[in-house]
Amino acid sequence: MASRIISSYNIFIQKYPCLKDDDSERSKALRKYFSNGGVVSAVKAEKGWPKIIYPTPLRLKSQIKELSDLKNIYSRKSSDWSKELNDARVYHLKHNVMKLSEPLYWKHVAKSIADKDYKTDADQVKLPVHLVSDPRWKPLVKMFVSDVEYRKQLVETVQHSIVYKDDKRVGKYADNLQHLKSDISTKKISDIGKKLADFGDEIKVLQEMLRWSQEK
Repeated sequence: MASRIISSYNIFIQKYPCLKDDDSERSKALRKYFSNGGVVSAVKAEKGWPKIIYPTPLRLKSQIKELSDLKNIYSRKSSDWSKELNDARVYHLKHNVMKLSEPLYWKHVAKSIADKDYKTDADQVKLPVHLVSDPRWKPLVKMFVSDVEYRKQLVETVQHSIVYKDDKRVGKYADNLQHLKSDISTKKISDIGKKLADFGDEIKVLQEMLRWSQEK
């Protein structure tokens, strides 16, 4: 008997009405396969499900491999973004520990105790001294600790510049950056998670189609 080209589940049921009430995993997989744009070629069997001619086992195995490779790529991306998210969340905690091994931090502490004017200036700008181990912030802290002229200019800027009108913390950028990284990472992880779920569903469909295609 000639094979039949079928492009939708409704057409499939019209050709094989005996499967109209079938609610097996194969039936569910075939519905999904058609909804994804797949077509099948089949010939009628003596009873039950027809024998599938296309897609062939080779074609299905190739599709499964392609999707599995994509799933692995996106899984690695998800791991990378999860690391980025974790780094953002522990950024301040990590640097609060790391500052203890920085001589510059202890120089700041000593100066805060011995020099009232210095402590007042540091408090006014909310000096991010806990970030002294971060190469992006260490130069600022170093200049603040060692250069009075720089320190006074920074205090003046923070107190009067429109940039600091609503938030008089010289280190606010560090917080904003970590919040931004956290938000971006969270969205990326969510988007990738949806893709991974889709890949997983498609692979299950193709695996069921493969079992069908291999039946004698």
